[in-house]
Amino acid sequence: MLRVENLTKKFKDSVAVDNISFDVIRGRIFGLLGPNGAGKTTTIRTILNILKPTSGTITFDGKLISNEIFNIIGYLPEERGLYKKSKALDVITYFARLKNLSKVKAEDESKFWMEKLEIKNLANKRLEELSKGNQQKIQFICAVVHNPEILILDEPFSGFDPINQETIKDILLSFTNAGKIIILCTHQMETAEKLCSDIFLIDKGKEVCSGSLVEVKKSFGGNLVKVEFSGDGSFLSSLPEVININSYNNYAEIELREDVKPYEFLRLLVTKIIVTHFSIVEPTLNKIFIDAIKNRHQSKTINTAK
Repeated sequence: MLRVENLTKKFKDSVAVDNISFDVIRGRIFGLLGPNGAGKTTTIRTILNILKPTSGTITFDGKLISNEIFNIIGYLPEERGLYKKSKALDVITYFARLKNLSKVKAEDESKFWMEKLEIKNLANKRLEELSKGNQQKIQFICAVVHNPEILILDEPFSGFDPINQETIKDILLSFTNAGKIIILCTHQMETAEKLCSDIFLIDKGKEVCSGSLVEVKKSFGGNLVKVEFSGDGSFLSSLPEVININSYNNYAEIELREDVKPYEFLRLLVTKIIVTHFSIVEPTLNKIFIDAIKNRHQSKTINTAK
């Protein structure tokens, strides 16, 4: 288990990370989520031992994080940092060697992963000649080629088409089955919702919410329904039973007043429009993300005004 306890990181007069704690369990994908400037990258860099925390501790299986575990960590940064003039196979082999693989093992694993991701034919191509998606494949392979126990991925699906996104998802799920520790940083809430078992939402360096995705959804659960219909649904937002609504072409996600029973609301709707589908829904991670950050900022504004 990877454990972050009371982590704080200060830079001169600013606090990038403010007393956060969380556990990342083997065999589960942990989503580290937050808006730009939230403190995600600083948190990652302290886990990687690039930055030293101002206070707090980071341990792996009970031992403090140090350079000794360098070879069991894989990191995929959001920004590409590969050598554009070098050949694809040479770059991967070089990074594998940095993780203490023998020359033969590094070459074998590099070729294995290039074949797995269907870019074996690009082995002798310079990185600058490759498409954005294939460059991302190379960078992903560099992060996993040494079979790390801890894998930290920052926007791993950037530049991938839907087919390649599915391939990477399958690989990540196979890693969870192998008991690896995986931290996923992404702005793609739909992706995080599909992959993450646990999440930690951070904003301005502070924890906003955390826990298993199931628990977090329960805590943010409201009286939510989804309605698919034909006809003009513009009147929905004006109904007194409705607190909030997200409208689309032929359906709407509606938050009802707490005292409104969904089946009674449905009875009302069928007198006004043709309802083709009606369901009670749990909040999406995207909605939780937006609402939690918005509520925190509003609360902070009110407190400042006082």
